Amino acid sequence: MKKTVSKTVKILLPIFLGVFLVWYSLSKTPLDELIDHFEKADYTWVALGVFCGILSHLSRAYRWRYMLEPMGYKPKYPNSIMAVFIAYLANLGIPRSGEALRALTLTNYENVPFEKGFGTIVAERVADLIVMLFVITATLFMQFDFIWDLLMKKFDLTKIILLLSAMIVGGIMLIIFIKRAKKGIALKIKNFIIGVYEGATSILKMKHKWAFIFHTIFIWTMYIFMFYVTMLSVEELQGNVPIGAIVIAFIAGSFSIAVTNGGIGAYPLAIAAAFSLFNIPDTPSEAFGWIMWASQTLMVIVLGGLSFLYLPIFNSKK
Repeated sequence: MKKTVSKTVKILLPIFLGVFLVWYSLSKTPLDELIDHFEKADYTWVALGVFCGILSHLSRAYRWRYMLEPMGYKPKYPNSIMAVFIAYLANLGIPRSGEALRALTLTNYENVPFEKGFGTIVAERVADLIVMLFVITATLFMQFDFIWDLLMKKFDLTKIILLLSAMIVGGIMLIIFIKRAKKGIALKIKNFIIGVYEGATSILKMKHKWAFIFHTIFIWTMYIFMFYVTMLSVEELQGNVPIGAIVIAFIAGSFSIAVTNGGIGAYPLAIAAAFSLFNIPDTPSEAFGWIMWASQTLMVIVLGGLSFLYLPIFNSKK
């Protein structure tokens, strides 16, 4: 009974949160102003952003094959592509359900055991996590002066030193606690960290490790380029957004996708909040967030839906 309630809450909570954030976003920026920005947007840039998104998904599907090959499985590339798009489509409905459905797709059509397929997807996520951490670290170095000035405006030097000291001490205590963990949430964190380490080292031992690394870098390059070129569709943002704001907004948007189903409601607010740190007006920022979210979501719905329909047809002979 408890498990059923927990699963129901996990499914419904992001949906209700998304509906609330959509309402909140529209209460901040009137719908007619958003529609005006949608009408004035340069959809050549939007189309280029969608194209970059498609390239990243195609690269992800190809990269997946490098993880399966050492286990003796060589799925057809079209099946890998359709599995990836179906996974993204499923995540719009139930967050994180796509990973299981993606592995199940290859189980049904390529005879790849579910646990092995799912394991490779987890290893892929480790690679993506490493790149995300690298982007965050690089941003902290690039924007150190800006972040430091921002902290100095919010807090005085004594409070900042106390905060950093508390974080360091807390971090050390947490590491000691996790190392000694034998049950509960601490053990889960410990196993997660071990899994990340094992996943990272396994990538370095792969036969095609450099090809895998290339595709990983290409995927994230396309993500950032997709974000940048779509931003150019809003006239007020052209040439007015520094590189630091772009990267910080990209990171904020990436995290917001995990908050609600596909980032609905949360994504535009995250973009506007990040841009506001650089004194960029809220209305065009939020309009860009909605254009970005809508174009990528529509792409996933169309290609994910077509993949869902065509997958059994493509494999009908089998």
